[in-house]
Amino acid sequence: MPKKSRYDAVVVGAGPNGLSAAITLALAGSSVLVLEAKETIGGGCRSAELTLPGFIHDPCATIHSLGETSPFFRSLPLNEYGVEWVYPLASLAHPLDDGSAVILERSVEMTSQELGEDAKAYAKLFSPLVENWGKLSKELLGPAPVPPRHPFLLARFGLDALLPAATLAKGRFKGKRARALFAGLGAHSIQPLEKTLTSAFGLMLGASAHAGGWPVTRGGSQALVDALAQYLVSLGGEVATNCPVRSQADLPNSRVTLFDVTPKQLLAILGDRLPSGYRKKLGKYRYGPGVCKVDIALDGPIPWKDANCSRAGTVHLGGTLEEIAQGERDVWRGEHPQKPFVILAQQTLFDMSRAPQGKHTVWAYCHVPNGSTEDMSERIEGQIERFAPGFRERILAKTTRTAVEIEEYNPNYIGGDINGGVQDLSQHFTRPTARIVPYSTPLEGIFLCSSSTPPGGGVHGMCGYFAAKAALAVLGRKAGKLVEFQPPGVSL
Repeated sequence: MPKKSRYDAVVVGAGPNGLSAAITLALAGSSVLVLEAKETIGGGCRSAELTLPGFIHDPCATIHSLGETSPFFRSLPLNEYGVEWVYPLASLAHPLDDGSAVILERSVEMTSQELGEDAKAYAKLFSPLVENWGKLSKELLGPAPVPPRHPFLLARFGLDALLPAATLAKGRFKGKRARALFAGLGAHSIQPLEKTLTSAFGLMLGASAHAGGWPVTRGGSQALVDALAQYLVSLGGEVATNCPVRSQADLPNSRVTLFDVTPKQLLAILGDRLPSGYRKKLGKYRYGPGVCKVDIALDGPIPWKDANCSRAGTVHLGGTLEEIAQGERDVWRGEHPQKPFVILAQQTLFDMSRAPQGKHTVWAYCHVPNGSTEDMSERIEGQIERFAPGFRERILAKTTRTAVEIEEYNPNYIGGDINGGVQDLSQHFTRPTARIVPYSTPLEGIFLCSSSTPPGGGVHGMCGYFAAKAALAVLGRKAGKLVEFQPPGVSL
């Protein structure tokens, strides 16, 4: 329970963004209380034994593609609080039906060598992004920079980023291997690959895979939020669990309040306190497709046709560009694909602390229509079996959450939308509404700090940092500086 009668700041929600906001406020000398509705902290960054004793699964986020390179996380002493980033040998594998797989290595050059006739085109596309990832990530992981700190770099990125992923893949690459690789990266947008701006997701994720890698946290994603909470407490902040906030009456007195929730929950909590015009805008906020998630305990590693897939922490299952694009179009139309695009993680190949000796875990999901109640586990398993015959024979236990059940687990995932809302051209920098300071609301001292604000989804803490920076302006204080990522001798 709260220890004080009044705080400088109260943060609602103890996920990565809420805790990041609280740390930013505490570092500036503010008294901070974080309220978490559930028994444990974490939001979309928890770990639990979901299948069998000794098997540690991450119910939501697991591969932290923007975690280690996050300018905010890099400014914190997370290693002193138990965070150890574990790096797979390769960031990503993308198997194909001919039995081979495209491997996205840390090295752009090594990755290019797998792409045959598209080797030079791939290197030309990604090398400049990787070389400048430190500067570029600071431009992109936050509100629209006005004016840009690196205008020419941002303009160069933007010319390609605005394109639909399908258009960029077909325009830049001739072969199916490079096209498939980029299609899988672009499908993280959770939109049809023919939509504008989907290339931005592919470019950012590909660049981060080369520049910083796609690590997991040893022992489970819970270790990251536990470290954030411990660091906050060391700064004098407080965290109270089992404290749901359903209305203004549930909030302690404070000068500012930051909500790590989506527009739907903010409307429910504050109701008529919000001006009618702003309520209407929040009511029009669009949520995207959901996910169906399966966690599996295995008797051994996945028996991939191409053994090189076992070098990667993440595997994209969907075959060619055309197949992936068709599946994402189906979802957008409210249909459930027979062969969904599956994003799979095999953490225990690199972090053996998550399972008993010789056993393994699998983390996998596919996109489904928002609010779906369809159990897609058989189709997900079918996609794995397609590229790893004998996979089903190794299953010891599994647990599945449909899109509706995903929201029940984490209310921020409206209809199973893990991105905090559609992140297309009209709802990217202007999420949740078009405001000079997108984290602010018309109510003085009330801010949003969730993934429904820039830069959107992912475990990076940047939504929380920038929201806290806006709140500190009200408190008459300044936020600390971010630390730019420098690629550690990455081979291009």
